[in-house]
Amino acid sequence: MARRSKIASGTLIAGALLLTSLGLGGIAASAGPPLSGSGAASSFAATHSGHSMAVSTASSPEDPDGDGYIPANPQVTGVTPSTKEPPHRYFHEFQATCAVTHTRPDDPIVYPGQPGKSHDHTFMGNTTTDANSTTATLDAGTTACRAPGDKSGYWMPTLYKGDRQVLPLGPQVIYYKAGVTDYASVRPFPKGLRFVVGSPTQTAQEFRSHRGFVEGWECGDSFFNVDFPTNCPNRADVQLNIRFQAPSCWDGKYLDTPDHRSHMAYPVVNPGTNNNVCPAGHPVALPMIEFKMAFPVNGDLSQVRLASGPAWSFHYDFFNAWDAPTLQALVGHCVVGGLQCDARGYDQTHPEAGAALDANYELP
Repeated sequence: MARRSKIASGTLIAGALLLTSLGLGGIAASAGPPLSGSGAASSFAATHSGHSMAVSTASSPEDPDGDGYIPANPQVTGVTPSTKEPPHRYFHEFQATCAVTHTRPDDPIVYPGQPGKSHDHTFMGNTTTDANSTTATLDAGTTACRAPGDKSGYWMPTLYKGDRQVLPLGPQVIYYKAGVTDYASVRPFPKGLRFVVGSPTQTAQEFRSHRGFVEGWECGDSFFNVDFPTNCPNRADVQLNIRFQAPSCWDGKYLDTPDHRSHMAYPVVNPGTNNNVCPAGHPVALPMIEFKMAFPVNGDLSQVRLASGPAWSFHYDFFNAWDAPTLQALVGHCVVGGLQCDARGYDQTHPEAGAALDANYELP
């Protein structure tokens, strides 16, 4: 009965959160050269331009009772946040390099089974991600990530200049790193874990003070921008960039929750130290994802905007569909091993450590 009361309360809260935090419609029609899955510009504009979107009216097929909670199986119990201090290593990370695959006004986390209900998103990694995606469908799909074992879905609001889509070209860097001081305590994501980082309705101040804010919007020598920078050099070697980090501490119980956030938390400072630890309610240390996106646009950015709204509405989604042994190998070799690895799990400054994956980015 206690859990049911919690769920009922959580569902009501989630409805309000989705209406206020995830319900802002896109402001620009999808235009420019369409990718696979892009909706017609007129249809997208009619249903999304300048209108708030309603709360989700469907639950994920993976949600057993439609309450917004997707239990992990098995759940992780008996874990307390690690306060250990392993030998200092400056790096403990690897890169997942994934290319853009398509754009679509879908969001299988926020609006599962409801195609066209979201603002337009730019999808990377799994080539099949759409409103009906589940762990099983992603697992059966193909990927534009360098490592074939990474079938995860990554997506963010589409960026426009005027009415033209501006899509990242080539592989984009998605870091997997330790967010806690005890990097040896980091374990792989559970299959099917999903969450949203940031919010399309956050204010400029909320964006700037967000725990995931690294350097904001960058262009040329302009850094720490909340809005798109106005002094962006018009040179071929200059692109608009953003870096944004995700929470890395998990409650060990749920793969998703009604607000798509509360099962995850950012590390906190251990009192009396300078060390980062997971909070007691989210004791399981997972890799900290950091998006590092580069958009091929520069010069005059006055006409640049996101499908979700202004520059500070930037947010992104992650849906884990890694091959479990491949992810385990990369986390163990690079994060727990204290290395700075590329997508093969190879650290050029420590060649003696070898690589986690072979020349085809697969397990040897």
